[in-house]
Amino acid sequence: MQNFSIHTAASWTDPVDCRIIALSEQGWASLPLSLDDQQTEMLRRAREDGEFSAKAKQSLLLHCGGANAPRLLVVGLGDHDKITAETYRQTGAYVVSLLRQKKLGRYLFECDTFGGDEVSTVVDPLLDGILMETYRYIRYKKPEEGTPETLLCVLSGIEEEQLPTVSAVVAQREVISRGVWLARDLVNEPSNVKNPEYLAQHAWQIAEDTGMKCTLLGPAELKRQGFGALLAVAQGSICEPRLICLEYQGGAKDSAPVVLVGKGVTFDSGGISLKPGEGMDMMKMDMAGGAAVLATLSVVAHLKLPINLVGVVPAVENMPSDRATRPGDIVTSLSGKTIEILNTDAEGRLILADALTWAAQFNPEVMIDLATLTGACIIALGHHSSAVVGNDEPLIEALRAAGDASGERIWPLPLYDGYREQIKSQVADVKNIGGRPAGTITAAAFLNTFTEEQRWAHLDIAGTAWEEKGRPGQPVGGTGVAVRALVEFLKKHCSA
Repeated sequence: MQNFSIHTAASWTDPVDCRIIALSEQGWASLPLSLDDQQTEMLRRAREDGEFSAKAKQSLLLHCGGANAPRLLVVGLGDHDKITAETYRQTGAYVVSLLRQKKLGRYLFECDTFGGDEVSTVVDPLLDGILMETYRYIRYKKPEEGTPETLLCVLSGIEEEQLPTVSAVVAQREVISRGVWLARDLVNEPSNVKNPEYLAQHAWQIAEDTGMKCTLLGPAELKRQGFGALLAVAQGSICEPRLICLEYQGGAKDSAPVVLVGKGVTFDSGGISLKPGEGMDMMKMDMAGGAAVLATLSVVAHLKLPINLVGVVPAVENMPSDRATRPGDIVTSLSGKTIEILNTDAEGRLILADALTWAAQFNPEVMIDLATLTGACIIALGHHSSAVVGNDEPLIEALRAAGDASGERIWPLPLYDGYREQIKSQVADVKNIGGRPAGTITAAAFLNTFTEEQRWAHLDIAGTAWEEKGRPGQPVGGTGVAVRALVEFLKKHCSA
């Protein structure tokens, strides 16, 4: 990541590369007062010539600024009555993507031109979009020539009495965004570097930085305790498995925690049920659920939210070898239930089964697991929404609302009894696949076998954890999905 700084101010006089103002389709009658006569005339001429009408994601770059801001970028917000937080989020990302293409690194947003009842309601989603677009994974690549070494974002046009409120909003948004950046970094790290021990070391560092408790279980302890399903996945790889646990205590000592469990497969070849070679390089992202859990714990600790929170990440590598689990093998999980493994590429649910069982010792108020679990989720929802399946409707609805508020959509799928029939085995208590129909739901039904005593929800992020093409706010690679939604959920949970 480049060095990045944010400033909030009523006005700003230091040099920047570009000023940004916003205009809705209905805003032509009262243009921003900060425009001088020349800029106003150029803007009106652009409208008359059909070059700019202030539709959403339209922009007009004018080289008519002063010495402190040689460029003026006017961006459209569309119909005033249809402007939402998502409008501001997308606008922030869109603007910074344009400025990035021109290798401009110092920009000033005149927030009072964006409308909204309160500036703080504009700044938060606007900055969210800005920060999501600011991220780039450049650890192994030299920056392009002319790329600014540092980035400066100024949010101006804020009344003096609102500055403390807006500054607090900015500080919180920066903490959350850096959590997303952490999750993206972990997902983007190549698997010749990233293995279960690598994730464990990162978790330990997070604990050191925040004062959280960190527990790490290695293969000997996992075997002693009976993590049969997790070890069955890990045994094909030379990389030893880890169970990672972070504990944050911000609430009352006797208050039941929220428990997050994230799938941490640092590379998924499919095992003996080997995946096709095409696209297998993306399987370094199969620990995106675990990355989201670690990042969320880090954010919550830095924000000092008044809640008790536990994060559990079963970390393994799934590889084929002479030691690897075979299709048809039967293993005994930590719960004591036996599992018939019919497909070794359905490994995420196996490690989650043991992790969910182990996590129950914390007597959670609610338990939420996250996983890039099924390709079927992409067939059902594409790349626009994560799926949620669970046994508690209020929990599901709270997660869905948090997703809407954070810009990370979550859509519920049912969990009828009929789906449970698909995972019944003839030779064991349960089998790890239920056939092609409703693959996302039957995977959740499998997990529910190990969470029957909990208020539980499962987030399938297979379609949202990775971006293949890149778009404003999300470069190619890991998305850090669910960090913002989980933090929003936990913030609301604290105030409930």
